[in-house]
Amino acid sequence: MSEKRATREAFGATLIELAGEGLDVVAVDADLSGSTTTAKFGAAYPERFFNVGIAEQNMIGTAAGLAVGGKIPFTGSFAVFATGRAYDQVRNTVCYSGLNVKLAPTHSGITVGPDGGSHQMLEDIALMRVLPGMRVLVPADFTAAKAAIRLAAITPGPFYIRLGRASVPVIYGDDYVFELGRATVLREGVHVTLAACGVMVEQALAAAAELELEGIHAEVLDVSTIKPLDVETIAASARKTGAVVACEEHSIYGGLGSAVAEALGENAPVPFARVGVRDVFGTSGEPAELMAHFGLTGADIAATARDLLIRRR
Repeated sequence: MSEKRATREAFGATLIELAGEGLDVVAVDADLSGSTTTAKFGAAYPERFFNVGIAEQNMIGTAAGLAVGGKIPFTGSFAVFATGRAYDQVRNTVCYSGLNVKLAPTHSGITVGPDGGSHQMLEDIALMRVLPGMRVLVPADFTAAKAAIRLAAITPGPFYIRLGRASVPVIYGDDYVFELGRATVLREGVHVTLAACGVMVEQALAAAAELELEGIHAEVLDVSTIKPLDVETIAASARKTGAVVACEEHSIYGGLGSAVAEALGENAPVPFARVGVRDVFGTSGEPAELMAHFGLTGADIAATARDLLIRRR
């Protein structure tokens, strides 16, 4: 995991590949194409790129129209605008009609950094996973992001792909295939399960390495699909380890932690804890500083796992 790349870097580059392979993909952005990297796609395929200006609701409506016309539209923008400002259009125009629109906003979570709490979207997974028909993907690295975009392009219906600004270690090899509704067991363990998504997968692996030094063998799951959730893999891991910690760069309400808690409650009740942002907005700072400030580091996950194991005993 030495190489680092932001998941947003996969967006424009993958759209270029898909267009070159014959898929009828188009991109609609709301005046943030440089940051989202859809500008690269626009440079390669200008006739397939639509910049609607600072008008996120119009971005979703335009994408919906392109989907009705048989295209495969991907929308850009930042997560806070793509899900918050345009929620009515996502709900009533895209999901209610089951349109083939793919939302792939960047700059999610606190790792947006110095942009501050107004731009650090911590509620987007909750907003998207509650919508009927919406699939919610949170890739852990650049390779997984490319694979997620490819999967969304060839799978009919609405998708939400959560991409980030900050560079993160590359975990997967080029042969990785993103499977809808399938969690990946990255590390086997017997004492506690660390279920993570997105940038928190790296932190969960670091926590597992720290715990290993103490004789605690943690199982690490990359829950890259929040919806549909891989209940079978999560429940099987919970039954094996007897304790689960959910780790997310998102509010503890409505995201991965809530989804895992629901799955465990119905299928494998075990002691459970959440590592995430606890009912507060973000703040300005560098990504690493903010991860420590909000208790989202590998050390924080390890500490939570230790406390959970004490509580289990």
